[in-house]
Amino acid sequence: MDCAEILTRLRAQANPDSVAGMARYGINPQNTLGISIPALRKLAKEAGRDHALAQELWASGIHEARILAALVDDPRRVTPEQMDAWVEEFDSWDVCDQVCCNLFDRTPWAYEKAAAWSAREEEFVKRAGFALMAALAWHDKKSPDSALEAFLPLIQREAGDGRNYVKKAVNWALRQIGKRSRQLNALAVQAAQEMAQADSKAARWVAADALRELTSAAVQGRLKG
Repeated sequence: MDCAEILTRLRAQANPDSVAGMARYGINPQNTLGISIPALRKLAKEAGRDHALAQELWASGIHEARILAALVDDPRRVTPEQMDAWVEEFDSWDVCDQVCCNLFDRTPWAYEKAAAWSAREEEFVKRAGFALMAALAWHDKKSPDSALEAFLPLIQREAGDGRNYVKKAVNWALRQIGKRSRQLNALAVQAAQEMAQADSKAARWVAADALRELTSAAVQGRLKG
């Protein structure tokens, strides 16, 4: 299946009503067709892993094609340069999260890029740094707790960023790290308690929301079990 065939199939599934609904959730309607993630996953399964195809899909600039690119790309062939080039073009939170959670977190460069992007000023680049941290905490079962613990000072450093897409990703990263193990839970709770004292409305929101989940009976019971 080549890029032209895939783009034809995507355009045939375009749903303007869905685009309007997506826009209400903050998804950029520009170059968006309104196709669901399950439909994209089905198409990705048909296409299979194909690094060259992923590059063509990304270059199309179509919202869904870019999400599909992350689903079909081969993480073993993704370079740091490709990651930096793609992250610079993120223009919607869902593309950011889908690429980070389906592709970038499986590359050898994930920890390095998460740390580097978290210090960037661009809203979706910074979000990508924290989305990548959350994805690593969720998916990377082999790395030691210490690799994720190193992200906590970065979360504390950036928790005062009041931009909606950034602070929600900071919160997401903190919660995912804190649900990884008992040790990381204790460290994440401590970090959140410190953030709760910050002179920043955004940092206090991140802290309060994370503490509700990380100290809940459900999370504590699962970690103890």
